[in-house]
Amino acid sequence: MTSVAVTTPVTRGAPGRGDALSHLDTLESEAVHIFREVAGEFERPVILFSGGKDSIVMLHLARKAFAPAVVPFSLLHVDTGHNFPEVLAYRDRTVASHGLTLHVASVQDYIDRGVLRERPDGTRNPLQTVPLNERIQSERFDAVFGGGRRDEEKARAKERIFSVRDEFSQWDPRRQRPELWQLYNGRHAPGEHVRVFPLSNWTELDVWQYIAREGVELPEIYYAHRRPVFNRGGMWLTAGDWGGPGEGETVEDRLVRYRTVGDMSCTGAVDSDATDVHQVITEIAASRLTERGATRADDKLSESAMEDRKREGYF
Repeated sequence: MTSVAVTTPVTRGAPGRGDALSHLDTLESEAVHIFREVAGEFERPVILFSGGKDSIVMLHLARKAFAPAVVPFSLLHVDTGHNFPEVLAYRDRTVASHGLTLHVASVQDYIDRGVLRERPDGTRNPLQTVPLNERIQSERFDAVFGGGRRDEEKARAKERIFSVRDEFSQWDPRRQRPELWQLYNGRHAPGEHVRVFPLSNWTELDVWQYIAREGVELPEIYYAHRRPVFNRGGMWLTAGDWGGPGEGETVEDRLVRYRTVGDMSCTGAVDSDATDVHQVITEIAASRLTERGATRADDKLSESAMEDRKREGYF
């Protein structure tokens, strides 16, 4: 007899009948409120959209916040040149299907112009800061939505939902503003802007449960598939012309999936046989490592790697 996994559906509270909102309803309501607050307070907001799961959920929430109207924000992607092809294809399909405007800041353009230099380790993730900040300034974006969550990394746990950046896009933890009773202070001086994190209070498990509930489509690399990978620093990296594998590194064909998606040179895959969203949820519920802690080499450069990059203007 074949066993079938049964999942309990997430119930929504019925407005006006005194029913309590579910956990996911509460998170969704908070995020929708944040999107609408920004639309009312700022002139030129933009959504950072990489085609990763958090930015996909963030866009889904933005569409809900303004339905049936079109999302009143454009999208911005910092393309390192080492992105996963499956993710870029998803990004372009999404932009086209929803009639959105996409701004792309290319790291390769800055390397070609001599503004940035390739790193010895081949990773370009830390090189995103200059293209990101220059595009924010040139387009005069005054609010920038990011998909960061407090559970991902200790530096992100310090940041408020509305995070003011100075005229150099730098973050100062000492300038954090109180956010009591979901009251957000978006005041900023000319040249400054505010980074906004609608998913700040979500966990990785919340994101996946919401994806399951809403039937959100993701790039296929988030589910188990066979891929040629090699081991570097205890992580399974995708082989490619970005600089891997190196001498002594052997390519293997493994069944893997990605928990988070960034630059191919620093984003590791995990061994997995989770081929659908419910199997992924089961896998994550049993995990004791955050997705960045388990699969992001750029966060392992030092104890304060993320905080150092955030001070310089990183996401």
